[in-house]
Amino acid sequence: MKAQQEFTVTINTSPEKVWKVLWDDKIYSLWTAIFSQGSYAKTDWKEGSKVLFLTPDGRGMVSKIKQKMPNKYMLFEHLGVVKNNIENLESKEAKEWAGATETYMLESVDSGKTHLTVKMDVVEEYKNFFLDTWPKAMDKIKELAEKKN
Repeated sequence: MKAQQEFTVTINTSPEKVWKVLWDDKIYSLWTAIFSQGSYAKTDWKEGSKVLFLTPDGRGMVSKIKQKMPNKYMLFEHLGVVKNNIENLESKEAKEWAGATETYMLESVDSGKTHLTVKMDVVEEYKNFFLDTWPKAMDKIKELAEKKN
């Protein structure tokens, strides 16, 4: 059974800069290291495209970019899991994750600030892991986005 978790942070910069931190391939792995050191995504980041969220040891998720509005909204639908670099949509674990969504919403607030909300459907086994790691990841996203270039 999946439960939805929600995490929010207000970042002192534009939605464009937050978006870049979230989805630029060079920066993405800096904040996702909170979940798994060295993690990365294989995708072209286009709406409708497949995404492989991967760890260096070949574990991860198979997902799809269901909806994308640049600098505003990204919706992923999880389809299955990756084990030993092999996509699996049929195992018990894969079916538990199938249909789960992960949503990123960026809202421009005040003058030059961005309110980031992440909503994620989580299977029971990972509930506490994400309750612990997502707040740290949000802090890292904020830190990276507020850095002066």
